[in-house]
Amino acid sequence: MGVAYLACLLVSLGGMVVLDRRFRLFFWRDARRAAIVLPVGVLFFLVWDLVGIGAGVFFRGETEFMTGLQLAPELPVEEAFFLALLCYLTMNLVTAAGLLLGRRGADAVEPGARGSDAAVPESTGVRAHRERVR
Repeated sequence: MGVAYLACLLVSLGGMVVLDRRFRLFFWRDARRAAIVLPVGVLFFLVWDLVGIGAGVFFRGETEFMTGLQLAPELPVEEAFFLALLCYLTMNLVTAAGLLLGRRGADAVEPGARGSDAAVPESTGVRAHRERVR
């Protein structure tokens, strides 16, 4: 049971990769930028953890689900994988939200449009069909 938490983190990271690949969110959108942003985020939070450990705020909890391996005193190896998952999830969510909001904004009718069409946002295809019918 000593690797259960690490295994769950790895499965979750695998899920992030699958979502990223399927929707081209982070690494599949811009691999060079992602290869910089993800390690910088993980490093930032590892430093944050070390400062918290040094201040006596953070400490390692004992559980049978963890490997017991430590990167530093009070810093389990699982923490690095958790931080990678946290950063990857965040970047996938930020990119997905940007894509959804961008699509929603592109589908909205421009201000000043005539008639009742202005009140109802429609997809480009429906709007183009209505214009042809008129």
